[in-house]
Amino acid sequence: MLKRIKGKAWKFGDNINTDLICPGPLMRLPIDQIGQAAMAGIDPDFHTKISKGDIIVAGENFGSGSSRELAPLALKKAGIEAIVAKYYARIFYRNCIALGFPIIECEEAIDKIVERDELEINVSMGKIMNITQNEEYRGTEYPKEFQEIFNAGGIIPWIKKRGIDTLRD
Repeated sequence: MLKRIKGKAWKFGDNINTDLICPGPLMRLPIDQIGQAAMAGIDPDFHTKISKGDIIVAGENFGSGSSRELAPLALKKAGIEAIVAKYYARIFYRNCIALGFPIIECEEAIDKIVERDELEINVSMGKIMNITQNEEYRGTEYPKEFQEIFNAGGIIPWIKKRGIDTLRD
């Protein structure tokens, strides 16, 4: 069972691409500092405004553009715990799963959530509770294997936990 994620909502619109999420020039930052690049293409100071555990809420096609894995990693390193969006660009979606970074697809919630609403997400059940507005929304409910990957912190720790040696035939 995945933990519940509780944090403040930060809203973004449609078609937020990976160049906005983690701009190219900032990709040279050391991994332990890559969180400073989070959403810098929209707001260079975003990483200073958020708190650990906060949640991004976005519209359609979040994470479009290049396949850079540093985009979701920058968000994760900045302290963002989850993303709720209408839908994701497919490669960004896959990168988030591989990194163990919870993302929820939920069309209903996007238009109702207001920036800085307090949210609580039950990733296992795909439920998003808007504590501020006392509303609940239903989002993606992931299969058992995805939930295990989230719990492990990513696909590599999940593989190691399962004792699978990827170098064997």
